[in-house]
Amino acid sequence: MPGRPWYQHTIYAPGLYTGYGVKTLPGIREAIEQGQWSTAEAQVLVVAAALQRAADRITMAGDMVERMR
Repeated sequence: MPGRPWYQHTIYAPGLYTGYGVKTLPGIREAIEQGQWSTAEAQVLVVAAALQRAADRITMAGDMVERMR
């Protein structure tokens, strides 16, 4: 995540300037708020990849459940 490489969650995180206040899609949202359009575009790709990985795992789990029936 831009400005916080130690924080890996792309769906929600404490805001960079909000202390413990949570922001959803923080990499995208904070880049937009700061007018950093190329960073926002890059973060869209990062979040899209994370969501695709999650969707793939959910599909795999569903397939496993179906095979067990």
